[in-house]
Amino acid sequence: MSRVLGSVRARAAAGATVVVALALIAAGTAVLLVLSSQLQDQAGLQAQVAAREVASQIATGTAYDKLDLPDGDEHPVVVADEQGRVLAAGDEVRSVDGKPVGGAKPGAGSAGLPGSGDDDDDDDDDGVQLKPGEVDDEVDYRDGTANVDGTVADYRFAVLEAKDTHGAQVTVRAGSALSPERDAVGSVRTAMLIGLPLLLVVVAGVTWLVTRRALRPVEGIRGEMAAITASTDLSRRVPVPASQDEVGRLARTTNETLAALESSVERQRRFVADASHELRSPIASLRTQLEVGVAHPELLDVPGAVEDTVRLQRLAADLLLLARLDAGERPADARIGLAAMVREESSQRVADRVPVQIGELADGEVAGSRSQLGRVLGNLLDNAQRHAASSVRVAVVRDGEWVVLRVEDDGPGVPESERERIFERFVRLDDARARDDGGAGLGLAIARDVAERHGGSLAVRAGSVFELRLPVAG
Repeated sequence: MSRVLGSVRARAAAGATVVVALALIAAGTAVLLVLSSQLQDQAGLQAQVAAREVASQIATGTAYDKLDLPDGDEHPVVVADEQGRVLAAGDEVRSVDGKPVGGAKPGAGSAGLPGSGDDDDDDDDDGVQLKPGEVDDEVDYRDGTANVDGTVADYRFAVLEAKDTHGAQVTVRAGSALSPERDAVGSVRTAMLIGLPLLLVVVAGVTWLVTRRALRPVEGIRGEMAAITASTDLSRRVPVPASQDEVGRLARTTNETLAALESSVERQRRFVADASHELRSPIASLRTQLEVGVAHPELLDVPGAVEDTVRLQRLAADLLLLARLDAGERPADARIGLAAMVREESSQRVADRVPVQIGELADGEVAGSRSQLGRVLGNLLDNAQRHAASSVRVAVVRDGEWVVLRVEDDGPGVPESERERIFERFVRLDDARARDDGGAGLGLAIARDVAERHGGSLAVRAGSVFELRLPVAG
């Protein structure tokens, strides 16, 4: 049960249901309030029409006992003088607001009627003096009860003043039943209470079905990812839906990630295999020389052992640097002058087979790691030394917002078809193997990785010109 409630479908259905429920409750409440107000205003208007009709009869001189009053059960009407005595009342109207009308014939006079005279504060004189035969334009509305033929009900009363032709001022009070309004509001409320749960069930069901349909590809992606994890087969791919929505983009991005992961794992496997192969040779050579030295000290090749040890040390350093680069190590943010670095590195290379010639050294600083960029320059010079016939040249030039370091030798050059492959790890061309002095094929790979992590590039141009391009420090 907890798994179902914790699913995206359940949460989406519950969320949509809650939102719709709140919206419907707010809208239903507003509808009921507006409906109640309009029906109440309508009842007041009906009461006003009835009151004005009776007041008009009084203003035109119709005797109180001759007034044409509406039926009491529809619009109870009471006419009272300034002292509150009842002058006329509708048929079967027995009391208003609990006070008896008197039950007598029109004009019988019954004191104390609410809404007339001094007994009701709401009918205080408003300063308007009516002339004989006039009806006041102002109408007061109030809610109250009336007993009509023994039935007490709620009414909306309209109260207005009028003067008969003899100058006597009277108060006409006419009511309109509120029961139709309340019945209508009650019917609407009942319909809402019945329809709301049904509508919420429909909303929840539709949301559940739509969400399940929308998330079906996601479940397929999850299932395939679980299978890939269980089988460790990174060549598999998740299904890509035909839709061009977020789920389709997720599937395509997942496949791209799997492809990158597969490539990375395959690259790591090759790296481990090649590293094991490269380490095996110097270690075996060193062990053989040490074993011979133990058995026959006079035959120990100390220079060869030292050479193998240095080769092993360099290889271990290269592998460690590659591991740090693969782990995402960010270069430092120091300012480095490439011209000064070239002078310093070149002055320390006293044992090179071919002397390094320094060409143009343009000014220009780059941001990055001094040790890593020095390693790039050293690897490029080592590569040039292995292939040069008689000349190695290094220069630094400016190219707009770039600082370009060029290392050139007069060797046979790199075939155009091999100019990208030489930057792969543990790759050495056949000619390079024939003249190799112990390199493992990692120097150029390290140089390109460092260049790219510094926001630059490393490429081979025509012949054997290696060009390192780095952005000028901001």
